[in-house]
Amino acid sequence: MSPLDSSQNVMKKCSNPEHPHCTFWVLPGETVCAGNHPQATNAPSSYDLLSALRSARSEPSATALPHARAHDAGLRDAVIRDAAQAVTSLTSSMPASSPASLPAFTPVPAAQPATAPAYQPIHAHLHISGFDPRAAGGRQTLKMELRGMSAACAPQLTLRLRSDLIPRGAVQHDFVRTTRGDWRPVFVEFSSRNKEHGQYQIEVEVHSHVDGAVAQKWVCTFVILVPRRDATLTEIHQIFLSTHKNVRVMADDASIARVTGGDGCNLDVTARNAGIAHVDLSAPQGKIDMGFTTIAWDEELIEVDLPAASHCHPHPSQAACLVNAAPEAGEQRQIRLFALEECMLGRFELVDPEADVLLSHFSPDGQDNNGLTRRLSGRHAIIRRSQQGFEIEDVSRYGVLLDGVWPGKHKPVPLRLGMRIELSASIKGIVVLSVTAILAHGVILHRIDHGARAECFYLLLPDTQPTPASHLATPQASCLPLLFHRNGGFWHLDTASGKETALAPATPLDKLSGFARHNRFASEPYPECWIIRTEGAALCDSTMQTA
Repeated sequence: MSPLDSSQNVMKKCSNPEHPHCTFWVLPGETVCAGNHPQATNAPSSYDLLSALRSARSEPSATALPHARAHDAGLRDAVIRDAAQAVTSLTSSMPASSPASLPAFTPVPAAQPATAPAYQPIHAHLHISGFDPRAAGGRQTLKMELRGMSAACAPQLTLRLRSDLIPRGAVQHDFVRTTRGDWRPVFVEFSSRNKEHGQYQIEVEVHSHVDGAVAQKWVCTFVILVPRRDATLTEIHQIFLSTHKNVRVMADDASIARVTGGDGCNLDVTARNAGIAHVDLSAPQGKIDMGFTTIAWDEELIEVDLPAASHCHPHPSQAACLVNAAPEAGEQRQIRLFALEECMLGRFELVDPEADVLLSHFSPDGQDNNGLTRRLSGRHAIIRRSQQGFEIEDVSRYGVLLDGVWPGKHKPVPLRLGMRIELSASIKGIVVLSVTAILAHGVILHRIDHGARAECFYLLLPDTQPTPASHLATPQASCLPLLFHRNGGFWHLDTASGKETALAPATPLDKLSGFARHNRFASEPYPECWIIRTEGAALCDSTMQTA
């Protein structure tokens, strides 16, 4: 009997699908089980066919008789022929989608190469000391030390701070690396006078410049507590009473450590970080009252990603001019643009002017850089950002009239729409300006004297995005294009489409909204004059750094 036949001639249980619980056996060759349930006649499975094929291919043993070998050879040929026909018919009867149901071969993944270790950031931080919460309503100075900074950064870093406690809302300092490799500390002054008690944020930015551009940037934010004026020392510092002996009092960095009263006590007094340690041994019941008048702590600096170099302005500048070759009625020949944190107004000078906005007297005959112009100070007034918007401060020897009133020297006054600014107070009519627009990112000033057709001034905050919904402007300023400063240069904003266009000498201005014909962009605020700046005003310093 062939293996195929032997595999089929075995007893099986009932396989009738209508009687799944039948346990009767089916005898070999029978079509029904003992329970008289018909059985399906299935074709031989592929396993049976392959088993028969392997058995037929096996060679007979060497001890087999010759007639048995011949019989087995004939039987083998018949089995191979029948198995081949069965496999062919089985393959042709399979649906086309059946190969997809077969398990796919999954190759063994190749060994992955060892990856480079992840970037490990350097934990740079600021050590801040010298803060005294008891000095509520007074002036304080914070000492800031830069620690843990990478040696790959520039040897001079820019420190920028913004807070309501800082005068004028912002301040800028520089960290300079010493020959020892550490950084020279920076001292920042602030005042809580006329401030409501509570917590105030101080936002910190540290910039590393390469070729005049910001290459790396770190940020952090910390909170300064301004306590109530009637708060006690215990409430502020949460002083703990200690035993009379074996007391250690510490303050940081060359501060004053003081011990009052008591004899024969084992005390260790240390002074550091410009603080004052005070110990009072005369307290009752052998207790010691300790007070730490200054607080020191660390703030971790977080390095942030910077925009790609492709986003830089094609023509960076902090001062420029829009020149109209053929101004029509009501238009100015020059719209002078400035993007500075503080804009200094002063006397026009051709060599080393002290101001950013250079003003001169205009008579009915035209501009006069001598005569009454000499009655303007080199540094006459400052316009800067304030908490309420923008303010002007008189820093001159000749005075400034605001709506006909002299506010006093070094007394900032908030700017308002339509305010009349006269320089100077001693002689009226030398230069008369009017605030024609107060924007979220700048101020527009127009001359209302004989120089009204000659120039107006667009004073912007650097790197500040405009918000057109909050603009206050007179009709005279509303017809001007909306400009702002970002990425080191000036931009034009189309309020209808929201499109932003970088301004450069090659920019076709006649295709932008708000520009009249015959306008061009000049990279200098006074292109009609050759002004030599070697020292003095902030505009000169920034120009030298850019160059």
